Amino acid sequence: MHEYKHILFMDIETVPLAKEFDTLSDNMQKEWERKAKFLKRDLPEEVTAGDLFSEKAGVFSEFAKVVCISFGSFSVVEDDWVLRLKSVTNHNEKLLLEDFADIINRFIAYNSALIFCGHNIKEFDLPFLCRRMLINGVRLPDVMNLSGVKPWNNPHIDTLEQWKFGDYKNYTSLSLLAEVLGIPTPKDDIDGSMVASVYYDDDDLPRIAKYCVKDVATAAKVFLKLKGESPEFKSIVVEE
Repeated sequence: MHEYKHILFMDIETVPLAKEFDTLSDNMQKEWERKAKFLKRDLPEEVTAGDLFSEKAGVFSEFAKVVCISFGSFSVVEDDWVLRLKSVTNHNEKLLLEDFADIINRFIAYNSALIFCGHNIKEFDLPFLCRRMLINGVRLPDVMNLSGVKPWNNPHIDTLEQWKFGDYKNYTSLSLLAEVLGIPTPKDDIDGSMVASVYYDDDDLPRIAKYCVKDVATAAKVFLKLKGESPEFKSIVVEE
């Protein structure tokens, strides 16, 4: 595991900017209505922009916010290699992103060769974080400033990209990839489609964090499996 100490495995959870479409500003409602015209192309006429906001907005960085960031890295604890896991959550997105940037900068202080790893992070997690950090006026750590970087020069590791083997027509979820690779995954009481409801209806950030951090551990196991190595390791969730 020593050669992987510089890798920070990560995953994020996002929700629409507001629980109800009608609570957005007039300008943001108009912008979403423009976006919804493209999303509605293959949907029944009766589906409204408001309906789509609740269902789809959480994946668009202009109309959504980050509520949880989970990450993990390998380290030695009592002579055993373990994956140390941690989640940061906050209703205040700016404070959450500032905390995350501080964690990244502190990690880099000990390991300047930091590389992120996760599932679909090159197309979703990292761009989403960068955009939301800019929107919130949070300085991007240099390792995240990938604007203008050619895809082949992006140093970060994406397990979805590894699994595609150059086939860019296909998407494989982390849960499916873990299943076909024979990696056991914990059965959660929620999935990604339920995060917004858990956030807005239940106000349960700890539940979201628990779900998110398990995906980080699964991504680390998938990474090792794709490297031809055993995906067996101990994991520790750091609470402080």
